[in-house]
Amino acid sequence: MIGSVRSSRRGQVSVAAGVVPLAVIAVLAPFRSTFPNTAAALVLVVVIVAVAMNSGRTSGILASASAAVWFDFFLTKPYERFTITHSADIETTVLLLLVGTAVTELAVQGQRYRVTAAADTEYIAAIGEVVDFVGSGASARAVIEQVTVRLLGLLDLRGCRFERSWLSDLPRLDQDGRLRIGEEYWDLDRRGLPATGVEMLATHGGTAYGRFVLDPIAGSKVSPVARRVATVLVSQVAAALELQTRMAG
Repeated sequence: MIGSVRSSRRGQVSVAAGVVPLAVIAVLAPFRSTFPNTAAALVLVVVIVAVAMNSGRTSGILASASAAVWFDFFLTKPYERFTITHSADIETTVLLLLVGTAVTELAVQGQRYRVTAAADTEYIAAIGEVVDFVGSGASARAVIEQVTVRLLGLLDLRGCRFERSWLSDLPRLDQDGRLRIGEEYWDLDRRGLPATGVEMLATHGGTAYGRFVLDPIAGSKVSPVARRVATVLVSQVAAALELQTRMAG
């Protein structure tokens, strides 16, 4: 069901990527005798960038191809035929395709950098908030609740709970962000999280104070940075429990 929905959405995005340049060219076509083709090509490049930034690389390339085809058909002589007689129009059409593909890649890379920067800011804020919460003297229970909420979003989990014991042999997400199953390491980058439960030990100063049991979405891929941030947050729970133990003693 989910796969069919995703396929349908991808199909809709692909259709939109092909149709948007055509729609813009349809607006420009009535003015083709007075509006320079080079100016029309620049307008289409802007459209391609907008498509790529909002829908990704594949859509940007589709928009580039669509723009080149319909530019040839509607805006170069002889009009409304897939034929070009002027060398300048041939060059403009080819350049439109090449430049459109190039700016698509630049737009996708720029979007990726912006997403990464936003994620890094969010990660730093999450760590800062939990550290401040522990430093304020909040109860260990309150810290556990806050970290549980953070882990659900950070690791894209279906569920998460904290336990004071760790007697089962669940796969373990180590402090270095790698997932260990027995003596073997699971390839998280290629295979994503396993369908089975995963544990994260809450350790501080070499002492374990409990564990978080994670209920992941099978195959969900979480970045190495997010995994390392998760281990830092879990260590703060151990710090709060250690402080609670010292105060009780």
